[in-house]
Amino acid sequence: MSAHLFFLLVALLFSIGLVGVISRRNLFVVYMSVELMLSAITLLFATLSQTLNSANASVMSLLTIAIIAAEAALFLAMIIHLYRINRTLDSEQCTSLKQEAL
Repeated sequence: MSAHLFFLLVALLFSIGLVGVISRRNLFVVYMSVELMLSAITLLFATLSQTLNSANASVMSLLTIAIIAAEAALFLAMIIHLYRINRTLDSEQCTSLKQEAL
Protein backbone atom coordinates (compact mmCIF):
# COMPACT_ATOMS: atom_id res chain seq x y z
CA MET A 1 0.00 0.00 0.00
CA SER A 2 1.31 3.43 -0.90
CA ALA A 3 2.56 5.79 1.78
CA HIS A 4 0.42 8.54 0.28
CA LEU A 5 -2.70 6.66 1.30
CA PHE A 6 -1.44 6.38 4.87
CA PHE A 7 -0.72 10.12 4.95
CA LEU A 8 -4.24 10.75 3.67
CA LEU A 9 -5.63 8.44 6.38
CA VAL A 10 -3.60 10.29 9.03
CA ALA A 11 -4.96 13.63 7.84
CA LEU A 12 -8.52 12.29 7.82
CA LEU A 13 -8.28 10.78 11.32
CA PHE A 14 -6.65 13.89 12.74
CA SER A 15 -9.29 16.12 11.14
CA ILE A 16 -12.14 14.02 12.54
CA GLY A 17 -10.56 14.20 15.98
CA LEU A 18 -10.06 17.95 15.73
CA VAL A 19 -13.69 18.50 14.73
CA GLY A 20 -14.75 16.34 17.69
CA VAL A 21 -12.66 18.36 20.14
CA ILE A 22 -13.91 21.69 18.82
CA SER A 23 -17.59 20.91 18.36
CA ARG A 24 -18.56 18.57 21.21
CA ARG A 25 -19.44 19.45 24.78
CA ASN A 26 -19.50 15.96 26.29
CA LEU A 27 -16.18 15.37 28.06
CA PHE A 28 -16.08 11.70 27.11
CA VAL A 29 -16.52 12.51 23.41
CA VAL A 30 -13.78 15.13 23.69
CA TYR A 31 -11.55 12.49 25.30
CA MET A 32 -12.22 10.03 22.48
CA SER A 33 -11.46 12.73 19.92
CA VAL A 34 -8.12 13.50 21.56
CA GLU A 35 -7.33 9.77 21.55
CA LEU A 36 -8.16 9.64 17.83
CA MET A 37 -5.80 12.53 17.17
CA LEU A 38 -2.99 10.88 19.13
CA SER A 39 -3.55 7.61 17.29
CA ALA A 40 -3.30 9.48 13.99
CA ILE A 41 0.06 10.89 15.09
CA THR A 42 1.23 7.40 16.02
CA LEU A 43 0.22 6.15 12.57
CA LEU A 44 2.12 9.07 11.05
CA PHE A 45 5.29 8.11 12.92
CA ALA A 46 4.93 4.47 11.87
CA THR A 47 4.42 5.49 8.24
CA LEU A 48 7.44 7.78 8.36
CA SER A 49 9.50 4.96 9.82
CA GLN A 50 8.53 2.67 6.97
CA THR A 51 9.00 5.37 4.31
CA LEU A 52 12.38 6.63 5.53
CA ASN A 53 13.70 3.19 6.52
CA SER A 54 14.71 4.61 9.87
CA ALA A 55 14.16 3.36 13.38
CA ASN A 56 13.92 6.88 14.81
CA ALA A 57 10.27 7.29 13.88
CA SER A 58 9.50 3.83 15.30
CA VAL A 59 10.95 4.90 18.64
CA MET A 60 8.84 8.06 18.52
CA SER A 61 5.80 5.91 17.75
CA LEU A 62 6.44 3.75 20.82
CA LEU A 63 6.93 6.83 22.99
CA THR A 64 3.66 8.24 21.67
CA ILE A 65 1.87 5.02 22.62
CA ALA A 66 3.27 5.36 26.16
CA ILE A 67 2.05 8.96 26.31
CA ILE A 68 -1.38 7.86 25.10
CA ALA A 69 -1.58 5.29 27.91
CA ALA A 70 -0.62 7.83 30.58
CA GLU A 71 -3.00 10.41 29.15
CA ALA A 72 -5.83 7.89 29.10
CA ALA A 73 -5.41 7.10 32.78
CA LEU A 74 -5.30 10.78 33.78
CA PHE A 75 -8.17 11.87 31.56
CA LEU A 76 -10.48 9.05 32.64
CA ALA A 77 -9.72 9.74 36.31
CA MET A 78 -10.51 13.42 35.71
CA ILE A 79 -13.78 12.56 33.96
CA ILE A 80 -14.86 10.29 36.82
CA HIS A 81 -13.99 12.96 39.39
CA LEU A 82 -15.85 15.69 37.51
CA TYR A 83 -18.88 13.43 37.07
CA ARG A 84 -18.99 12.72 40.81
CA ILE A 85 -18.91 16.44 41.57
CA ASN A 86 -21.26 17.78 38.87
CA ARG A 87 -23.36 14.69 37.97
CA THR A 88 -22.95 15.57 34.29
CA LEU A 89 -20.34 15.23 31.56
CA ASP A 90 -21.27 18.52 29.88
CA SER A 91 -18.16 20.69 29.66
CA GLU A 92 -20.24 23.86 30.07
CA GLN A 93 -21.35 22.72 33.54
CA CYS A 94 -17.80 22.02 34.78
CA THR A 95 -16.92 25.47 36.08
CA SER A 96 -15.18 24.61 39.35
CA LEU A 97 -11.89 26.13 38.13
CA LYS A 98 -13.49 29.09 36.41
CA GLN A 99 -12.48 32.49 37.78
CA GLU A 100 -15.27 34.94 38.46
CA ALA A 101 -15.24 38.23 36.55
CA LEU A 102 -14.05 41.23 38.51
